[in-house]
Amino acid sequence: MNDLKVPRHVAIIMDGNGRWAQQRGLKRTKGHQKGADTLKTISEYVYDKGVEVLSVFAFSTENWKRDKEEVDYLMNLFIKAFKENFEVIKKKNVKVIFSGLKDRLSKEVLKTMEKMEEETKNNNSGIFNICLNYGGQDEIVNATKRICEKVINNELDIDSLNKTSFEHYLFNELPPIDLVIRTSGEYRISNFMLWQMAYAELYFTDVLWPDFSKKDFDIAINSYTNRDRRFGGIKK
Repeated sequence: MNDLKVPRHVAIIMDGNGRWAQQRGLKRTKGHQKGADTLKTISEYVYDKGVEVLSVFAFSTENWKRDKEEVDYLMNLFIKAFKENFEVIKKKNVKVIFSGLKDRLSKEVLKTMEKMEEETKNNNSGIFNICLNYGGQDEIVNATKRICEKVINNELDIDSLNKTSFEHYLFNELPPIDLVIRTSGEYRISNFMLWQMAYAELYFTDVLWPDFSKKDFDIAINSYTNRDRRFGGIKK
């Protein structure tokens, strides 16, 4: 791995928790619990490999459609997992941020998020972006509304707006995604970080998220390093 070209920003769509549990005759919640353990392992590992930014799809705006019991379990699991995993991330000097809408999240979830952001705001060895109550289309619409308000209030000249300045109005200003990893054998991006992944390399694996290991991550990085990224140009 030492000679590999490591992506600066990796985004992971963590899919397959429910299927992992069902294959074992367990409740879906057991899959989410095992998935949280995997996230702890991978989130601690990626920064040691040279990745600067890790974005993970923890809960989408569409996930509210699931059974209330499962949603409630997930929300409580977030609080528990954030607290348990937090100290290691802090020690790695990684900054924790959250992307998504704040509405519908409980006071306890919001309090936990604010604590993590506040206590790591000055960390500068990496960024851990947790996408919670997140949708890529919602992020772009939300940014557009903010821009419209600025223009209406004469705080922004519309002609000065470009791709770079537009990013200022997204949930967080992050470097472009270099590599998207999706587990569980599904071949779609599910409304995840649409703006940021414009030129991202996509990597799909049949491995269910609870079984995703450090070795699986290394395989994804190895695939990435062998890609020819031209960004619309032609390699001479």
